[in-house]
Amino acid sequence: MKLGLALGYWGSGPPRGIAEKIAAAEDLGFDSMWTAEAYGSDAFTPLSWLGARTSRMRLGTSVVQMSARTPTATAMAAMTLDHLSGGRMVLGIGASGPQVVEGWYGQPYPRPLARTREYVRILRDTIAREKVTSPGPAYPIPHPGGTGLGKPLRSTLHPYRTDLPILLAAEGPRNVALAAEIADGWQPLFYAPRNDAQHRSSLAAGFEERGGRPDGFDVVCMVQVVFDDDVEAAADRVRPFLALYIGGMGARGANFHYEAFARMGYEDECARIQELYLGGDKAAAMRAVPTSMVEQVALVGPRAKIAEELPVFRDSLIGTMVVDGSPDELRTLRDLVG
Repeated sequence: MKLGLALGYWGSGPPRGIAEKIAAAEDLGFDSMWTAEAYGSDAFTPLSWLGARTSRMRLGTSVVQMSARTPTATAMAAMTLDHLSGGRMVLGIGASGPQVVEGWYGQPYPRPLARTREYVRILRDTIAREKVTSPGPAYPIPHPGGTGLGKPLRSTLHPYRTDLPILLAAEGPRNVALAAEIADGWQPLFYAPRNDAQHRSSLAAGFEERGGRPDGFDVVCMVQVVFDDDVEAAADRVRPFLALYIGGMGARGANFHYEAFARMGYEDECARIQELYLGGDKAAAMRAVPTSMVEQVALVGPRAKIAEELPVFRDSLIGTMVVDGSPDELRTLRDLVG
């Protein structure tokens, strides 16, 4: 299992010490670094800026919001960064949810799987430097209206690689199967290695549709790791994140993160967390996250406990475990993973 550094997206501004953390990860032999975006800092700008400080790590997005850019614009950015980095770009994309897609990007959300399939097809054609055409319906190229003067074009930029990896973020069973069918990797957000039968089944269905698992297919997963002699104190540092995603990152009946934990057997807990969070009591929503739920998807507690539990993650579907921490914590994780 390889290690990646999670850079995520920002709140009020760039996190302090980020340059030192990236330098430590590169020195420790980390395989990659990963940025993200939602409705604040974007994924490509910090990846370019901070990636320029590195010489070896792969530069990945986890994830680029599909609704933020047309597929050709996403391909342009990825191809450009692939050139600048000497072929180290990894493009992770995701469909997000209706609150962000419609509420922030002003794009329609329905039929996310069909849109994803169309988006990836255009990405691949663009990166292969084909003349890009698409009948739509989500991304018709050339545009069927307007002046009528649009014509199929190919990128003026010759790709550094025509096989630039495209990864798909997915949580629901059908979307996970789609990742196995059309992408070069899968990016789960909340993956429970002890409770992954549904994921294995979905991936198998996608690979069957594809005609087999392609070489190099990677599962890139962020795993929160918190070292603390007090297990509950460590879990407390993860609870706000889970409460936000289960309770607030989606509406009632349309929250994929909620559904991911409900499939793990936490349906009652998810309902309570969402009720509290949407009711405005975020502190109570955090307290409602049980430690067992945290331990499904994260590694928390003393070093010895994390060392004991780490093989469950190392021997799972995960090929690249994306983590965060201080330079010393990154070193400890490198030593534990081996």
